[in-house]
Amino acid sequence: MTRMETKMLTLEKFEEASEIVKKVTSETKLIYSDYFSSITGNKIYLKPENMQFTGAYKVRGAYYKMSTLSDEERQKGIITASAGNHAQGVAYAAKCYGVKATIVMPTSTPLMKVNRTRGYGAEVVLYGDVYDEACNHAYELADAHGYTFIHPFDDETVATGQGTIAMEIFKELPLVDYILCPIGGGGLATGVSTLAKLLNPKIKVIGVEPAGANCLQESIKNGKVTTLPGVNTIADGTAVKTPGTKIFPYLQNNLDDIITVEDSDLVACFLDMVENHKMVVENSGLLTVAALKKLDVKGKKIVSILSGGNMDVITMSSVVQQGLILRDRIFTVSVLLPDKPGELSRVSGVVARESGNVIKLEHNQFVSINRNAAVELRITMEAFGTEHKNQIMEALSREGYQPKLARTNI
Repeated sequence: MTRMETKMLTLEKFEEASEIVKKVTSETKLIYSDYFSSITGNKIYLKPENMQFTGAYKVRGAYYKMSTLSDEERQKGIITASAGNHAQGVAYAAKCYGVKATIVMPTSTPLMKVNRTRGYGAEVVLYGDVYDEACNHAYELADAHGYTFIHPFDDETVATGQGTIAMEIFKELPLVDYILCPIGGGGLATGVSTLAKLLNPKIKVIGVEPAGANCLQESIKNGKVTTLPGVNTIADGTAVKTPGTKIFPYLQNNLDDIITVEDSDLVACFLDMVENHKMVVENSGLLTVAALKKLDVKGKKIVSILSGGNMDVITMSSVVQQGLILRDRIFTVSVLLPDKPGELSRVSGVVARESGNVIKLEHNQFVSINRNAAVELRITMEAFGTEHKNQIMEALSREGYQPKLARTNI
């Protein structure tokens, strides 16, 4: 890192940013989690940036960046590219300053994020399948119209604004041992890890990426910024193929490790968060929660940053259903039974005695040529979990139905 770069993210700049962002941020005090503390053996605190007015931390970097621009730069109009949260942050910051904002978003962006961005007065352009394609188009529009471009993560000033999260964490929990930070392009992790190391060089800052979009992990392994051939994750806010070039040295110097998380773990964590903390957290925001079980430490004070909560209802419904299926709280079983009166009632009685709750029945008379010998009944039901599911399966087996698990389609 050069001398000039080193001066960009200083304690003085972080302190300045911390005061400025107070104008547009809500107070997101740490939440102690009894649930996650008990299952990890650590003291787990949640930093609920999903509770910000714009639904995510991104307003910090966007507003601080906007405050550093000249009047001329603002009046040219602002443009950025984003999968959603930075879009809303920039749109809101532009509204506060009374300037025009154009936001380029991938076509796969959830409708709720698109509508929220437009709701702040920004012009939304949908382009490309992933963030990287949208970003290239935003650069083209900036060149064509003379707009001032605000990068969502590869910008030291934006990263400084995001790092104000670490200032707040230290004020509440001075003896924090670990901070877990989600990573897309790396702006949040740059700000948080750099300030954390300035305040306490002994602290551990762990970055968390989706397994299907681990661009920073690959870049650090290769010792240079590396572009993934593609990304595949339900964590749309962190579906980035290339981490920031300007901020990469900070990440190399200040991150202690990177953990990757599978999509299935995010689905399970969504249920955990809703049931135990009554909070909606988007998939990218759940990365740090899913990573808690992968930390091989005990008795530590750990903060998980919940980066955002902007999830549309359709996605939410899908995640809830998949989470219930993954946890065996909804499952489908196939049984063969003679096609004669009373058999359906008999099967239902077995399920009822074991406290299973039937959601759906599918009766297929054409599974066998001889209907008198066997027809198929598919039962989709609710259970309390894996142990209860197995209990119901065993009861059906005792009655001679030879149950087989089948694919669940709710």
